[in-house]
Amino acid sequence: MHDRPRILLPVSVLEGDSIPDGVPDLLTNAHVVLLGYHVVPDQTATEQARDQFEAQASRRLDDLTAILEDAGAVVESTLVFTHDGQTTIDRVTDEHDCLAVLIPQSTGPIENVLVAVRGVVGVDRFVRLILGLFAPDEGEGLSSRVRSILSLGAETSPEISVTLYHVAGEDETDEDVETLLDGVASRLSDEGVPQDGIDIEVARGGDPGEMIIEASEDYDAIVMGESDPSVSTFIFGMTADNVARQFLGPVFVIQHGSPDDDGAPDTE
Repeated sequence: MHDRPRILLPVSVLEGDSIPDGVPDLLTNAHVVLLGYHVVPDQTATEQARDQFEAQASRRLDDLTAILEDAGAVVESTLVFTHDGQTTIDRVTDEHDCLAVLIPQSTGPIENVLVAVRGVVGVDRFVRLILGLFAPDEGEGLSSRVRSILSLGAETSPEISVTLYHVAGEDETDEDVETLLDGVASRLSDEGVPQDGIDIEVARGGDPGEMIIEASEDYDAIVMGESDPSVSTFIFGMTADNVARQFLGPVFVIQHGSPDDDGAPDTE
């Protein structure tokens, strides 16, 4: 049985944020670290804000936890009052050893996932995410969306297809790219993803972020890597946020991990 990938789901718990439609089913096979956070003005002590709003925020966090647990996810929740939401997300991601951060947006049934690959270093981390979320063992942990396909008697397999997408640099030869993507595809295949469910797509020239957005039109979810210098700036204003705003579907941001962690991906 594949391990449940540990996914951070940040929610601005007192700002009306909720869990978008389809996201609970998307996280059926995940270990969700549900971060309920509230950004407090600099002139207000976080302890003061907690005293004032903790009961309200905790009730809201409990409601969101129940939604995820009802869908089948394992959930651990944490409530933080902070002056800096970005720093808090970084810290909690690190403290809980999260594999990825989810930028949650509404989704329907997940059939096609775009995985933006840059290099093979630490590819284990996004392989773990794909296996854990999108390739559950036969008869284990099927989401309600997959079960609904089965109940309708669909002739096609409910397995989700994965496209490995790479924006080649000027110094990369076709042979380099083929070696890179074939290696990743082989790793996924070796770990149980059917070969006919793995596609490869290569693009050249242009800005990688813009090209990911352009390529994403035919996909239901995106898996991509953390940007420099931190996951927080990546989510709150860099490539992943830009992709999410235009893609309008869920985006998983894989974390770099520690330098000696071969699970850290090198992705777009």
